[in-house]
Amino acid sequence: RYGEIRDGKAVLVYVTEDFLPKKQVKAENQNPSNIPVLKLNATKKFKTGIYPYSIMQSTFYPVSNNKHAIKVSSSIQEWCGHTYMQFNQDNDAYDITHYSYFQSEGNKVFEVKNVLTENQIPAQLRLDPKEMPVGNIQIIPSTEYLRLKHVETKAYDAVAKLSGIPDGYLYSIKFTNLGRTIAFKTEKNFPYRILSWMDRYKDGTTPMVSTGTLKETIQTAYWEKNSNADSVLRDSLKL
Repeated sequence: RYGEIRDGKAVLVYVTEDFLPKKQVKAENQNPSNIPVLKLNATKKFKTGIYPYSIMQSTFYPVSNNKHAIKVSSSIQEWCGHTYMQFNQDNDAYDITHYSYFQSEGNKVFEVKNVLTENQIPAQLRLDPKEMPVGNIQIIPSTEYLRLKHVETKAYDAVAKLSGIPDGYLYSIKFTNLGRTIAFKTEKNFPYRILSWMDRYKDGTTPMVSTGTLKETIQTAYWEKNSNADSVLRDSLKL
């Protein structure tokens, strides 16, 4: 951030749940119209000098693994202010709402083409890396990238590759016109945990590389672990 590499911690929280396609929220009751989704809540926390950044991106991806993300929402908070962005799938388009404290960005409602979203990749990979799209594709960059780099929200041309490596799979996407490449490394077998990721881009004219490496994983009903006694689980996750 701001031309410097920052140390931080990221948490990827995966949970399966039923989703209401019309209201586009979590379903609280059984219904034939519910869509089973793999929800990914991805958080990042890091400091920029005196003040902290907190980023959360929430992606709802159908476990049928034959569609794009149904919904994506994100918020970014830091001492200057905060932004909120949400994608809601509507047939061939995403309805997008964007709220920002920046005058140049303001509050907007608009549409973009319904294509692959970068946000869905860490969820889609968990289902089956071999089913990932490859070759020439169109993709909407992650909400984190869109907001931190202040680039236009739209589908961008890219080239996607999947490679088998000794201990898993490597999935990479090179954005044709953004000067950016992202890559994810997964385990070789189900549940295909994300072992690491990389984001190579330019900050102005300076090449930058941001990376993340898996430290620990636990499988638990985290929403029930909300007492003071449960805080020991944070040590288990090396948080």
